[in-house]
Amino acid sequence: MTHAMLKGSNVPLDAATVRAVLRWAPGQDVPEVDASALLLDSEGRVRSDEDFVFYNQPRHPSGAVWALGRKPVAEGLTDAIQVDLGGVEPGVHRILLVASADDVPFDRVPSLSVLLYDASAADAEALARFEVKPETGAETALICGELYRRGDAWKFRALGEGYSNGLEGLATDFGISVDEAEAAAEEPRRQESLSVPLPPEQPPALPPVPSQPPAYGYPQPVPAQAPAYGYPQPASASPATYGYPQPDITQAPPAYGYPQPQPVPASAPLDPDFRLPPQGPQFLGR
Repeated sequence: MTHAMLKGSNVPLDAATVRAVLRWAPGQDVPEVDASALLLDSEGRVRSDEDFVFYNQPRHPSGAVWALGRKPVAEGLTDAIQVDLGGVEPGVHRILLVASADDVPFDRVPSLSVLLYDASAADAEALARFEVKPETGAETALICGELYRRGDAWKFRALGEGYSNGLEGLATDFGISVDEAEAAAEEPRRQESLSVPLPPEQPPALPPVPSQPPAYGYPQPVPAQAPAYGYPQPASASPATYGYPQPDITQAPPAYGYPQPQPVPASAPLDPDFRLPPQGPQFLGR
C-alpha cells in the first residue's frame, strides 16, 4: 500500500535499495525535469563535488547512488535516482532528492510528484508518494524530499522546498563548486546542438614580387648606365660587356680611319731658326 505523504511528514524504510522517481505530465511548453541527488555530511554539506549525482555525473564514486535517466510511462514522464542504502558511506547522513528544469519556473510543470519504490521488488506499488506543490510557482529548483539516517535505519521525509535561483543557487548552498559543476553539466548538452563557426577563409599568401624579373637561366648584372648602341663603352665599376675587352678610360678613344697627332710635350725647347714656308703665290719674287 502506498503511503500518501504531506509536506514535512516522514516514513521509515525497510527496503535495502530504493528508487526515487520524479513524475510529471507532459504538454506544450512543459519543460523536461531533471532528477539529481546531493549527499550531505553531518553538517549538511557535501564533502566534495563528487557528492553531486546528476545527468552528467550519473554515479557516485562509492557506487551507492546513481541516476537512471528519463523514461516515459503511462502516467507521464519520469526521471529517477536509485540508492543502495546499505552501501552509503558512513560519512553521508542525508541524501537530498532534487528536481530542476533548466531555470524554468515550476508553475509550468503540472502534476509533479515524487514516488519511492523498493528497487528489489519488480512491478511493486510505490512505498510512498508525495505531490510536490511549489509555494510561489516561481521556483526553478525544488528539494522534493530526503533520505536520512536514524540510528541504523533510514527514513524518507517529504519536503517541497524551493529555490528561485535554480540548481546553481541550491547547489551553492550545500557547498558545490558551481563553476565546475555547471561547466560539466552544460557543455556536453550544448555540443550536441551547437557547432563552432569556422573562421573566415583567408586568401593564400602570395610570394613577394621581385623588383625586376630575372632572365631565364642567367644571373643578371645591374649596369650603372645603359650603353650607347654602336660605340664601344668605357670601362667602369659596373660589370664588363660580355664578349668584348674594354678600353682604358684614361686614354681618349681613337678616331676611326685617321692617324692621330702626337701631343708635344710641354717641356720641349723652341727652334730659334724655325720659319714658316711661304704661303701662296703672292709671296713669289720677294
